[in-house]
Amino acid sequence: MALLSILEFPDPRLRTVAKPVTEFDSELEALVENMIETMYAAEGIGLAASQVDVHKRIVVIDVSEEKDSPRVFINPTFTVIEHELQDYDEGCLSVPGFYETVSRPRRVLINAVDATGTAFELEADGILAICIQHEIDHLEGKLFVDYISKLKRDRIRGKLEKAHRKSA
Repeated sequence: MALLSILEFPDPRLRTVAKPVTEFDSELEALVENMIETMYAAEGIGLAASQVDVHKRIVVIDVSEEKDSPRVFINPTFTVIEHELQDYDEGCLSVPGFYETVSRPRRVLINAVDATGTAFELEADGILAICIQHEIDHLEGKLFVDYISKLKRDRIRGKLEKAHRKSA
Protein backbone atom coordinates (compact mmCIF):
# COMPACT_ATOMS: atom_id res chain seq x y z
CA MET A 1 0.00 0.00 0.00
CA ALA A 2 1.08 3.56 -0.60
CA LEU A 3 0.19 6.99 0.66
CA LEU A 4 -1.19 9.26 -2.03
CA SER A 5 -0.57 13.00 -2.36
CA ILE A 6 -3.61 15.10 -1.50
CA LEU A 7 -4.28 18.10 -3.74
CA GLU A 8 -4.81 21.38 -1.89
CA PHE A 9 -7.07 24.34 -2.67
CA PRO A 10 -6.80 26.32 -4.95
CA ASP A 11 -5.31 23.60 -7.19
CA PRO A 12 -7.43 23.68 -10.38
CA ARG A 13 -7.42 19.87 -10.62
CA LEU A 14 -9.84 19.86 -7.67
CA ARG A 15 -12.43 21.38 -10.05
CA THR A 16 -12.37 18.37 -12.41
CA VAL A 17 -15.65 16.43 -12.59
CA ALA A 18 -14.98 12.73 -11.95
CA LYS A 19 -15.96 10.01 -14.41
CA PRO A 20 -17.96 6.90 -13.44
CA VAL A 21 -16.07 3.74 -12.57
CA THR A 22 -16.70 0.99 -15.12
CA GLU A 23 -13.92 -1.52 -14.35
CA PHE A 24 -13.94 -3.42 -11.06
CA ASP A 25 -10.51 -5.01 -10.97
CA SER A 26 -7.35 -5.36 -8.87
CA GLU A 27 -6.25 -1.86 -9.91
CA LEU A 28 -9.44 -0.42 -8.41
CA GLU A 29 -8.99 -2.49 -5.23
CA ALA A 30 -5.43 -1.19 -4.85
CA LEU A 31 -6.56 2.42 -5.36
CA VAL A 32 -9.31 2.01 -2.74
CA GLU A 33 -6.84 0.53 -0.23
CA ASN A 34 -4.36 3.36 -0.88
CA MET A 35 -7.14 5.94 -0.46
CA ILE A 36 -8.18 4.41 2.88
CA GLU A 37 -4.56 4.38 4.07
CA THR A 38 -4.11 8.01 2.93
CA MET A 39 -7.34 9.10 4.67
CA TYR A 40 -6.23 7.53 7.95
CA ALA A 41 -2.69 8.93 7.70
CA ALA A 42 -4.10 12.43 7.14
CA GLU A 43 -6.51 11.95 10.07
CA GLY A 44 -9.54 12.52 7.85
CA ILE A 45 -12.99 10.96 7.92
CA GLY A 46 -13.52 10.99 4.16
CA LEU A 47 -11.57 11.16 0.93
CA ALA A 48 -12.69 11.42 -2.69
CA ALA A 49 -10.50 10.12 -5.51
CA SER A 50 -10.54 13.62 -7.01
CA GLN A 51 -8.53 14.81 -4.00
CA VAL A 52 -5.68 12.46 -4.94
CA ASP A 53 -5.80 13.49 -8.62
CA VAL A 54 -7.69 10.39 -9.76
CA HIS A 55 -10.83 11.65 -11.43
CA LYS A 56 -13.04 8.63 -10.90
CA ARG A 57 -16.24 8.51 -8.83
CA ILE A 58 -14.76 6.84 -5.73
CA VAL A 59 -15.22 7.87 -2.09
CA VAL A 60 -13.92 6.31 1.12
CA ILE A 61 -15.36 7.28 4.51
CA ASP A 62 -14.85 6.23 8.11
CA VAL A 63 -16.89 8.12 10.69
CA SER A 64 -16.48 5.46 13.41
CA GLU A 65 -14.98 6.49 16.75
CA GLU A 66 -12.36 3.72 16.51
CA LYS A 67 -11.41 4.54 12.89
CA ASP A 68 -11.71 0.87 11.99
CA SER A 69 -14.81 0.77 9.79
CA PRO A 70 -13.98 2.17 6.36
CA ARG A 71 -16.80 2.34 3.84
CA VAL A 72 -16.37 2.43 0.08
CA PHE A 73 -18.81 4.25 -2.20
CA ILE A 74 -18.26 3.91 -5.94
CA ASN A 75 -20.39 5.95 -8.37
CA PRO A 76 -22.32 7.34 -5.38
CA THR A 77 -25.46 9.43 -5.64
CA PHE A 78 -27.83 10.63 -2.98
CA THR A 79 -31.45 11.66 -2.67
CA VAL A 80 -32.55 14.02 0.08
CA ILE A 81 -34.93 12.29 2.51
CA GLU A 82 -35.24 15.11 5.02
CA HIS A 83 -34.94 18.62 3.63
CA GLU A 84 -34.32 20.18 7.04
CA LEU A 85 -30.79 21.55 7.00
CA GLN A 86 -28.11 20.72 9.51
CA ASP A 87 -25.23 23.11 10.20
CA TYR A 88 -21.84 21.50 10.58
CA ASP A 89 -18.35 22.95 10.92
CA GLU A 90 -16.72 21.28 7.96
CA GLY A 91 -13.04 20.88 7.32
CA CYS A 92 -11.32 19.24 4.38
CA LEU A 93 -8.04 17.47 3.73
CA SER A 94 -7.73 19.66 0.61
CA VAL A 95 -8.25 22.85 2.65
CA PRO A 96 -6.01 22.05 5.63
CA GLY A 97 -6.42 24.00 8.84
CA PHE A 98 -9.70 25.70 7.97
CA TYR A 99 -13.22 24.99 9.21
CA GLU A 100 -16.40 26.79 8.18
CA THR A 101 -20.08 26.22 8.91
CA VAL A 102 -21.96 24.64 6.01
CA SER A 103 -25.69 23.79 5.94
CA ARG A 104 -26.65 20.52 4.29
CA PRO A 105 -29.74 18.26 4.29
CA ARG A 106 -30.01 16.22 7.50
CA ARG A 107 -30.93 12.82 5.99
CA VAL A 108 -30.11 11.31 2.62
CA LEU A 109 -30.52 8.02 0.78
CA ILE A 110 -27.23 6.92 -0.75
CA ASN A 111 -27.03 4.67 -3.80
CA ALA A 112 -23.60 3.31 -4.73
CA VAL A 113 -21.66 0.18 -5.52
CA ASP A 114 -18.84 -1.38 -3.51
CA ALA A 115 -15.35 -2.26 -4.77
CA THR A 116 -16.65 -5.56 -6.22
CA GLY A 117 -19.37 -3.81 -8.23
CA THR A 118 -22.24 -4.85 -5.95
CA ALA A 119 -24.94 -2.18 -5.70
CA PHE A 120 -26.27 -1.06 -2.32
CA GLU A 121 -28.52 1.55 -0.79
CA LEU A 122 -28.05 3.19 2.60
CA GLU A 123 -30.01 5.75 4.61
CA ALA A 124 -27.67 8.19 6.30
CA ASP A 125 -28.07 10.96 8.83
CA GLY A 126 -25.77 12.92 11.09
CA ILE A 127 -22.07 12.99 10.29
CA LEU A 128 -22.31 10.24 7.63
CA ALA A 129 -24.94 12.23 5.71
CA ILE A 130 -22.79 15.37 5.93
CA CYS A 131 -19.63 13.51 4.92
CA ILE A 132 -21.12 11.74 1.88
CA GLN A 133 -22.54 15.03 0.59
CA HIS A 134 -19.14 16.72 1.11
CA GLU A 135 -17.30 13.92 -0.71
CA ILE A 136 -19.78 13.75 -3.61
CA ASP A 137 -19.25 17.50 -4.00
CA HIS A 138 -15.56 16.72 -4.63
CA LEU A 139 -16.56 14.34 -7.42
CA GLU A 140 -18.48 17.24 -8.98
CA GLY A 141 -15.50 19.60 -8.72
CA LYS A 142 -16.97 21.49 -5.79
CA LEU A 143 -15.38 22.30 -2.41
CA PHE A 144 -16.91 23.24 0.92
CA VAL A 145 -15.41 26.73 0.55
CA ASP A 146 -17.86 27.25 -2.34
CA TYR A 147 -20.62 27.44 0.29
CA ILE A 148 -19.07 30.37 2.15
CA SER A 149 -18.72 34.03 1.25
CA LYS A 150 -16.28 35.10 -1.46
CA LEU A 151 -14.44 37.19 1.13
CA LYS A 152 -13.82 34.17 3.40
CA ARG A 153 -12.94 31.95 0.43
CA ASP A 154 -10.42 34.51 -0.89
CA ARG A 155 -8.88 34.82 2.59
CA ILE A 156 -8.42 31.04 2.81
CA ARG A 157 -7.01 30.92 -0.75
CA GLY A 158 -4.50 33.64 0.09
CA LYS A 159 -3.31 31.92 3.27
CA LEU A 160 -2.91 28.55 1.54
CA GLU A 161 -1.11 30.08 -1.45
CA LYS A 162 1.27 31.85 0.93
CA ALA A 163 1.90 28.57 2.80
CA HIS A 164 2.57 26.79 -0.53
CA ARG A 165 5.08 29.48 -1.56
CA LYS A 166 6.93 29.15 1.76
CA SER A 167 7.15 25.36 1.46
CA ALA A 168 8.33 25.42 -2.19
